[in-house]
Amino acid sequence: MRNRRSILRAGIGFALLTASCRNRTGTPEKEGHHAALHALFAREWEFRLREDPLFATSVGRMEWNDKLPDLSLSAARRSYDFYRALLADLGRIPSEALDEADRISQDVLRVEVQHNVDAFETGGYLMPVNSDSAFHIYFPRIVEEVPLENTRDYENLLARLRAWPRTVDEMLDVLRAGLKQGFTPPAITMQGFERTISAHMVDQPRKSGFYQPFEHFPTGVAQSEQGRLRIEGEQAIQNAIIPGYRKLYEFFTSEYLPGCRRTLGAYDLPKGKDFYARELRYFTTLPVEPEEVHQIGLREVARIRSEMEAVMRKTGFGGSFEEFLRFLRTDRRFYAKTPEELLQRAAWIAKRMDGKLPALFGRLPRQPYTVEPVPDAIAPKYTSGRYVSAPYGGTKPGIYWVNTYALETRPLYTQEALTLHEAVPGHHLQIALAAEMENLPPFRRFAYFSAFGEGWGLYSELLGKEAGFYTDPYSEFGRLTYEMWRACRLVVDTGVHAKGWQRQQVIDYLLENTALPLHECTTETDRYISWPGQALAYKMGEITIRELRAKAEAKLGTRFDIRGFHDKLLENGSIPLTTLQRVMEAYITKQSRS
Repeated sequence: MRNRRSILRAGIGFALLTASCRNRTGTPEKEGHHAALHALFAREWEFRLREDPLFATSVGRMEWNDKLPDLSLSAARRSYDFYRALLADLGRIPSEALDEADRISQDVLRVEVQHNVDAFETGGYLMPVNSDSAFHIYFPRIVEEVPLENTRDYENLLARLRAWPRTVDEMLDVLRAGLKQGFTPPAITMQGFERTISAHMVDQPRKSGFYQPFEHFPTGVAQSEQGRLRIEGEQAIQNAIIPGYRKLYEFFTSEYLPGCRRTLGAYDLPKGKDFYARELRYFTTLPVEPEEVHQIGLREVARIRSEMEAVMRKTGFGGSFEEFLRFLRTDRRFYAKTPEELLQRAAWIAKRMDGKLPALFGRLPRQPYTVEPVPDAIAPKYTSGRYVSAPYGGTKPGIYWVNTYALETRPLYTQEALTLHEAVPGHHLQIALAAEMENLPPFRRFAYFSAFGEGWGLYSELLGKEAGFYTDPYSEFGRLTYEMWRACRLVVDTGVHAKGWQRQQVIDYLLENTALPLHECTTETDRYISWPGQALAYKMGEITIRELRAKAEAKLGTRFDIRGFHDKLLENGSIPLTTLQRVMEAYITKQSRS
């Protein structure tokens, strides 16, 4: 899974956007539509930079380097008014009058803008937290993701740290409005969430993760300035960061958690049926309904279960499927003894896959990646692994996070599938490639549709078979259990949010059909319940990609080129699945005629 909100999302300068409008030929009418469309791109891009100063910093726009985003209710209204007007303007530009590149860009922006409008109209913006995601969780990464090369950079960081109490107040206003309107995650899914806050309530500023940049300074900071900056860093943490987290903790434990709803399904929210329908369509980027997705899931679960049972028999295990799952969950041979062992296993898998990439792709990204443990503050309720993209153009790598908390719940037999999904050829390869595509408008290079990105990640797990992974039957069973996990999501997400399933019912369904440990089944269940629709993206995206590949192989026969197919699939960055289908079907037709 790609990190839903990195503190900084990378981008490029405005000049690249305007450059994309040059050197074009066509009818005056077509050129007029092109110019109007790119004017909308520019308008949206500038609005996004102004509203999200952290994003602006990452794209080299320094006007707001000392500020944090405005998370207030008034900012939500301002954003809604802007995007509603932009959506109307987008609708006035006829798609049929655009060339294919512009049509793709129009598709991408329309889906993104529509989701921003939907979030306000259905009330989704009042629920900016779920069981493993919130702004306060990712805010500590600011010390890793902002430029820190000189004294001015440190002054800007200090200003942002000092602004934290204001940001907390804005967050509390939104969360209180959610409480008032009944728009909250279910209380049961937020149990233990307070640990993501209390981890930053340290008794000494130097014990805080926010102090890390003040321990060692780059050469661009004069020795004479370092003592002052160090003192001011301590003061900012003591007077702003720690009190801000304490205020958030007090609110969460005394007001928010007690006030969170006791129901589970999205249909129990205000405008719940409409909210879930819009979330489902956004996260799948397909015109599908809950019952349709539920039935797809049931069929996939049945198919994968048959394959899992066949692999189980290859191991020589003589018991039942249920007994085999119990064996996998409890036998210590399948679990690392130390965090280092788990990290080393992940790194070794990733490095082996690096060597396979040239046979599968014609284009590879320049940006490297590394392997690190999930930060301790969020690990207990966090997923098993996640990819964190790096600011574009900086000196940081992408990061494949591996969760080393509760090692007895992190099986080694799923490590190949997890690593191929999160690192390469999964999220790192796809996201880094997109960021390096300088021919695309800025918003295209850093767009992220879960159905595309997570679908690609799941397809990458399967691609590992072609690359020579999963030679051990237990590892192959681990791959299948990960695929089953994603198929189960289609069943349980729609089950909870459209059909009235209960929390234990979801946990039991995951336990019965996958080899995931109880801890992971529980944390994943809370994620699905508190984040409606997102879990549908993986399988729906992977099914679409597999169908497109099958169509290409059938039509092209011996002319099918796996490297060319993958390059075409990824050349537009992350796009809606309906757009991907159009692009790839045109590619298949063209290749069949060549």
